[in-house]
Amino acid sequence: MQLANFVIFQAAWFAAVLGAAHQLPLWGTTCVIAAIAWHLGVSARPGPEAVLVALACAIGLVVESAVAMQGHVAYPSGQPVAGLAPYWMVALWGELAIALNVTMRWLKGRWWLAALLGAIGGPAAFSGGVELGGAVFIDKTAALATLACIYAVALPPLVWLGTRFDGVGMPEAARD
Repeated sequence: MQLANFVIFQAAWFAAVLGAAHQLPLWGTTCVIAAIAWHLGVSARPGPEAVLVALACAIGLVVESAVAMQGHVAYPSGQPVAGLAPYWMVALWGELAIALNVTMRWLKGRWWLAALLGAIGGPAAFSGGVELGGAVFIDKTAALATLACIYAVALPPLVWLGTRFDGVGMPEAARD
């Protein structure tokens, strides 16, 4: 399940970013929703996982709206209300949730490591999205510093929520 989760996660991320870059944000968002639906379908207890996805989307809406309001980043599509996060970015936070109890399970209880991964991985993924045309840095240095801080603070609570709403039920041997 870990390999499938990783591959589907990556494919949906690319679909969302490339969809936004090509003025097709709804197409990419649909791919992300399909990835989430697949995950819920293979989860031992989809209810807690669905709650986790919803909470991650809510956190993503707040976090990405804060990034958008800073003015360091602009989005080519999928932002129906100025100052709010594009809907495809919010969907990507829901997609992040499907990795928390599978491929990112090793972060559970490792809060400082989760913060470090957020500080490095968040801006790296965002930079990849910019390179593909899903967003534009207005002020790259300020954007990357803001993203590093925000994601370093956001990932540990998401990992904790993954612990609280774990519906995957992976065997002990697959957890480590």
